[in-house]
Amino acid sequence: MSSTSTPAGGTTARAAGWVAPLCWIAVLLDGFDLVVVGTVVPTLQEPEEWALTGTGTTFVITIGLVGMMIGALTIGTLTDVVGRRKALIGAVTAFSVFTLACAFAPNEVVFGVLRFLAGLGLGGCLPTAIAMVNEFSRSGRSGRATTTIMTGYHVGAVTTAALAIVVIPNIGWEWMFVIGSLPALVLVPLMLRYLPESASYLVAHGRRTEAEEVARRYGLELESPAAPVAEQAGEGAAATVRTLFTPAFVRNTVVIGVTSFMGLLLVYGLNNWLPTIMREAEYDLGDSLAFLLVLNVGAIVGLLVAGTVADRMGARAAGVIWFGAAAVFLALLSIRLPVAGIYAMVFLTGCFVFSAQVLVYAFVSANNPPQVRATALGWSAGAGRVGAIVGPTITGALFAAGNAFPGGFYLFAVVGVLGAVAFSVARRRDHVTA
Repeated sequence: MSSTSTPAGGTTARAAGWVAPLCWIAVLLDGFDLVVVGTVVPTLQEPEEWALTGTGTTFVITIGLVGMMIGALTIGTLTDVVGRRKALIGAVTAFSVFTLACAFAPNEVVFGVLRFLAGLGLGGCLPTAIAMVNEFSRSGRSGRATTTIMTGYHVGAVTTAALAIVVIPNIGWEWMFVIGSLPALVLVPLMLRYLPESASYLVAHGRRTEAEEVARRYGLELESPAAPVAEQAGEGAAATVRTLFTPAFVRNTVVIGVTSFMGLLLVYGLNNWLPTIMREAEYDLGDSLAFLLVLNVGAIVGLLVAGTVADRMGARAAGVIWFGAAAVFLALLSIRLPVAGIYAMVFLTGCFVFSAQVLVYAFVSANNPPQVRATALGWSAGAGRVGAIVGPTITGALFAAGNAFPGGFYLFAVVGVLGAVAFSVARRRDHVTA
């Protein structure tokens, strides 16, 4: 790295005042999408609506996740080619347009197609936002930057679940998607006006003069790519993808993919099935929304702690600990406890399960050079989306077999252990040569 001059007071604050919040809101949209379908499905299953069947329910839930997986893989890669700014604005715009269209879907087939298209845009938001926030954060604070930005994910989930209580019974399920598209009316114009291009992207593409100006304005240090993009074997997206599978990177590409698969399997498996599993265990926990609220509040607290720990001991070491602790608490949920005890256990489970996956993103961001960073994040998120599809599916199979409790928690605990083992095999950047 080569240092740039420190700007006058106020410019760094300006970066913190726009880049991080704008990216945080983009990630919040991912949190909205996490729970919005679950809030409207019971209504769509009613005879006076679409009389959605079990097969139809599975379709509308999973098709959006498939779109998000493809979006993460493609837009995450294109981000390293067209730039962080264009990719993020485009992803937010696409997601919002197709989310609004969902409100006017006449049947489950059209709804599913629109969910898939919205997922394509949304899948690109997360890796792009994480890459940008890390590239505008101070050196040595990538863990905290990543975990802080990811609090938006769970704030979005909690807010959407709370809105559903008021919106769906009073004005209809369609308005959930209208509300979900509204942030773009403010977010996109603000991004167009205030969101700069990443200095790391600019220098990786040989635009050093522009990069130095951005770095000067925002008090950053310039990163030098392992090799200029023009010197890579090939041009564009294909070249950045190939880089991930060269000898210097392939180990991390594979093991981080496995770790991310395990992490999002837990995230989506729990968010979709935890209330149902606990009802099978004969807990009288009241409204399931309150149960999910506790889980996601725990996630927010865990993220704030995990970022500080990661910056002190490294994202990999913190992530291994977090996956291991998640496995322990998931296993403990198989023990019947008093209501107060189970709520405390769910809170602690949320603290570790969700942060573990975010620490994977922090590691990827810190341990890949700028010209492939967003691609690596996109592939990590894409592999995770496969886990997001598998998690609810296998948990549903356990429920159908009458073994969701305690079998579901044993399964989740094993997944946590596998995530810890896979993460421990990853190599830090100082062990990677390009």
